[in-house]
Amino acid sequence: MKPDAPSARFARPSGRRIHLLLLFALGAGVALQPAELLLAQGGSAQQSELRAMTFLDVQHLRSWGSPAISPDGAWLLHTVNTPDWDEARSQSDIWMVPTAEGAPAARRMTFTEEKNETSPSWSPDGSFFVFLSNRDAPQNSQSRNQLYLMRPGGGEAQQITTASEGVSNFEFSPDGNWLAFRSGPSGREQLYRMPVEGSSGSRALEPGDGEKVTDHGAGVGSWEWTPDSRAIYFVAADSLDSQERLRREKGFSVDIRNMETPLASLWRVDPATRNITRAAGGDSFSVNGFTLSDDGRWVGITGGATERYRRNIQEQGLHSDLYLLEIATGHVEQLTETNEVGPGGMTFSPDGRWVAFSAPEQLDAYSMANRHLHIREVGDRGGAWRILGRDFDGHISASFWSDDGNTVYFNEGIRATRQLLALDVTRDEVRQVTQAEAALSVGRDTDTGAILVTYQDPTTPSTLYLAPSMEALADRARWTQLTDVNPQVREFALGAQREITWTSSDGVEVGGVLTLPVGYREGTRYPLIVAIHGGPASADVLGFNGGYGSQIYAGDGYAVLKPNYRGSTNYGEAFRTGIVGNYFPPGYEDIMTGVDHLIAEGIVDGEQLGALGWSAGGHWSNWILVNTDRFKAISSGAGTSNWISMYAQSDVQRNRQFYLGDQLPYHDFDAYWDQSPLKYITNARTPTMIHVVEGDPRVPSPQSVELHMALRQLGVPTELFMYPGQTHGITQPRNRLVKSVSEKAWMDHYVRGIGEGFEWRQVLETLEAPTAEVVDSNDR
Repeated sequence: MKPDAPSARFARPSGRRIHLLLLFALGAGVALQPAELLLAQGGSAQQSELRAMTFLDVQHLRSWGSPAISPDGAWLLHTVNTPDWDEARSQSDIWMVPTAEGAPAARRMTFTEEKNETSPSWSPDGSFFVFLSNRDAPQNSQSRNQLYLMRPGGGEAQQITTASEGVSNFEFSPDGNWLAFRSGPSGREQLYRMPVEGSSGSRALEPGDGEKVTDHGAGVGSWEWTPDSRAIYFVAADSLDSQERLRREKGFSVDIRNMETPLASLWRVDPATRNITRAAGGDSFSVNGFTLSDDGRWVGITGGATERYRRNIQEQGLHSDLYLLEIATGHVEQLTETNEVGPGGMTFSPDGRWVAFSAPEQLDAYSMANRHLHIREVGDRGGAWRILGRDFDGHISASFWSDDGNTVYFNEGIRATRQLLALDVTRDEVRQVTQAEAALSVGRDTDTGAILVTYQDPTTPSTLYLAPSMEALADRARWTQLTDVNPQVREFALGAQREITWTSSDGVEVGGVLTLPVGYREGTRYPLIVAIHGGPASADVLGFNGGYGSQIYAGDGYAVLKPNYRGSTNYGEAFRTGIVGNYFPPGYEDIMTGVDHLIAEGIVDGEQLGALGWSAGGHWSNWILVNTDRFKAISSGAGTSNWISMYAQSDVQRNRQFYLGDQLPYHDFDAYWDQSPLKYITNARTPTMIHVVEGDPRVPSPQSVELHMALRQLGVPTELFMYPGQTHGITQPRNRLVKSVSEKAWMDHYVRGIGEGFEWRQVLETLEAPTAEVVDSNDR
């Protein structure tokens, strides 16, 4: 039986105050036990010898998600997703942690096997919590969740809804008197509410179907209670395309490209009277999303002008603008008039004084310029915007505000790390709050003020901490660790990771992350894997295991270089845009000079080089293939071969158009062809493995097919692995293992001259041998 897919997990209503920026959830049943996390086989690192990490170990890593702080700040609920490799499934349970004692005192609250418990949420008085679960769903309806109630003291969870179509999401009213939820057939979901009964400290929800709040012709999309609990705002289409729905129901399932869809509006419903009124949208613009100010006076809206919306079905975000609704008067002010910019991160200060959003300084043309904070007093209708943070060479998008509204905090990449920074709204000054040799993200719970830190470094998988104050963020020793879902990593022998820098061929300083082989000895040269990140507007940082299983390679005697080549984030605007109009050459030089740097340092054997990457990393792998024969093996994942054909095949165009010279291919075919690896394919000599998802919308599989055919016809050793699915990445765990194991076998064979390449027994054996899984003491 398959668990809920990650895409089916609970999505909070638009505008809800999310506790953390990084939320992960899947879901699974009932008792209350201490959390003694042990290995099923072996003991602690002190009792047994450290061992190399394997690709199967990666598949066994658990993840935490959906953190929820109790109203008094004393407890944290979160989910733990546990993979079951043998059964090709995973399940999610709910855990509870006392914030004073932290992870050692964590307790598992649910134990339902093969089903999921997700999205825990405290009642406003903290006397109980509610979560979604499919534990009682029919065997053929895994994703049909219902709402369940449980007390912090444990005991049997009580089912409180029996919705025939299940419950998709829910939210308590701020006053704690109501629980609203969304339910109904896909595309026609409506809102319902249930009263929270009883006196403070012993409140509860009575099981039932709930009272229907909306009966809108089209289904309800994102929604949110007003701060005074008197109304709910929601996004829904203006009309129901009944003919479109009927033809699909009758089996006429033809897909029509760029078909016009109904406009959407922002609506307001009074749950007591069920009276629904249009708040914004209509003929002037189509609403995409919204956020409410804390004082309940304003609604920030993201939408697209009607004529733009109808003309541009793909890449809608580029054609959006921001609007401001004053609730008392119903007046809607258009805040921006952009051209292919897509402002985002609209936010209000807690005191209701400021409204702000993130966008480049210039709003009239597509660019990859730094995004600054645009800010003005919220009631200054038609007033000028101040643009803050122009002296900071990076992106600014508000994560949370100080209580007094004078400081905006934001998370951003700084070279090979991720840090928290602060922007002083009055002085227009940016300062770095944290200085960790790590990747972290800080969030603040708006109800309790709790400061939660998602943290990882080269030896620490993603872990949640609680910081006692903003000042304490600078000292990790003062934090309380709230999760410890992968204690087994302390038994792995890990290669040392460090940030390195070198000088490229044109004098530009380039950085990246180097993982040394386990047991590295200075003076010994090692084979090198160059693992190239995607994006390219992304960056490798000092996190656990890094990209492409770098620790698995390190455990088998490889060094791994993850270069942050030209086009990467975290190194400033000039570095990020340094490939515009000349896509491959600067990044290629950055990668090759990084390799030469490691050879010059005596770390790497220049005769044992391999390269691999996915997405943009696959693009650069293909460019390496046709520009040098220094590498003994290449693995290209979802990479381009022909920019001309990919322009029409892919689900994004504007971004690539900008990178390749900012002209449509039909106006300048040469600009696209000159930067296509396929043009130079007769230069290819390196054995190349190719991986792609068959229905990949971003870098469609025909790109890999073109490359594979060319290499076969030219006599270059090649293999093409085509994975089922419709996503840009490989989602099925067993197929992810196939990709990783076959890729390493390719590298071993061609880079080191060992092994005969990939054999299916290498992955089939994982289903025969016992595995060392992380389990709870109750499950042994």
